[in-house]
Amino acid sequence: MEYVVISLVSLVVSGFTLFSGFGLGSALMPVMAIFFPLEVAIATTAIVHLANNFFKLSLFGKHRRNDVLIRFAIPAIIFAALGAWVLTSISGIEPILSYVWIGKEMKVEAIKLVIAILIITFAMFDILPSFRHLQFSPSLLPLGGVMSGFLGGLSGHQGAMRSAFLANTGLTREQFIGTGVTIACLVDLTRLTIYGVHFSAIGVENLPLIATASIAAFLGVLVGRQWVKKVTMRHVQIFVAGSLIILSLALGSGVI
Repeated sequence: MEYVVISLVSLVVSGFTLFSGFGLGSALMPVMAIFFPLEVAIATTAIVHLANNFFKLSLFGKHRRNDVLIRFAIPAIIFAALGAWVLTSISGIEPILSYVWIGKEMKVEAIKLVIAILIITFAMFDILPSFRHLQFSPSLLPLGGVMSGFLGGLSGHQGAMRSAFLANTGLTREQFIGTGVTIACLVDLTRLTIYGVHFSAIGVENLPLIATASIAAFLGVLVGRQWVKKVTMRHVQIFVAGSLIILSLALGSGVI
């Protein structure tokens, strides 16, 4: 069942990420968390996310704007390492609350609560108009790198913040995608280096699942590429954001 669900999410969401506000990691990680411990879900999603970004890089990387890339990527790399370190540090904290629901003991863990709050926050970027149109001055690109990099390292939620800071830099649609995916690859490589301590928990038995999800994500990019000049599908954004909020509430409350 996990092969079907995770692959389907990878296929659909990776296509939409080319022209919508939410990212592959944002949608795939909560689904992974249903089947795996959260640390493993984040690390596994990071691998699929990097593979997907490398594929998009081969298609759109030539359009990147190096002046924008350098100003954003350097602080993003540094703070991605910090965010990943924070994640590995809080993953070992004992549950902060436990309770019984429908005859089963639920445990609220610090790492799950933090990730759940982040998921809800960034789901709001797709629901509330004031968040969806959030843009920053190009002079704040280094700050955008700091914020996006840290959040990317902590939970993988880098796309929405990165888009808000890149949106007002005068990039064409192709330059926006090419620059953004190059930054995403650099952040993914950085956080995966720090996550390395968790790779033993992923297990060889899960590698086929990672490969299947990666292939599905590649196919999603090919399909999405044909739609890259289309208008963002608002109803899809709202549906995915609402689904993420439901999953995050279950995650933060200890249900999953």
